[in-house]
Amino acid sequence: MQNSEALALSAALLAAAGELTQRINDGVVARGFEVRPAHGFAFARLAPGGATVSELGVHLGVTKQAASQLVEELVRKGYVERRPHPDDARARLIVLTERGWECTRAAEEAAAEAVRAWVDVLGEGEVRVLCNQLARIAPYGPLRPAW
Repeated sequence: MQNSEALALSAALLAAAGELTQRINDGVVARGFEVRPAHGFAFARLAPGGATVSELGVHLGVTKQAASQLVEELVRKGYVERRPHPDDARARLIVLTERGWECTRAAEEAAAEAVRAWVDVLGEGEVRVLCNQLARIAPYGPLRPAW
């Protein structure tokens, strides 16, 4: 593959990721949730079972202070709550509230709508092939922003 082709592929993937992120966020906002894309990346880390502020900061690639500010905002908006950490008395576990889970489900719906638009363009078979090919080169891992 020539450098120009590699650059074009990189640009297309980055543009698709950026558009997908925006479409999901727009869909969540349209469903009545006051969020930014960074919130979605935080929810992706918190959903499995919660995280400490430090763990969230590492996941997002931000300082502990920035993660603390984000958590405070999410607490104020009712999306997360702080709980005692089951293994560390000094730490607090940040977990999604019911509203946070509702927002996560809204993001799933918005993602499905965005992918349906790709199916309209490429067809379902081609989207499945795309999904399989991308999974080979970028297997599911931490969903984090590329600041």
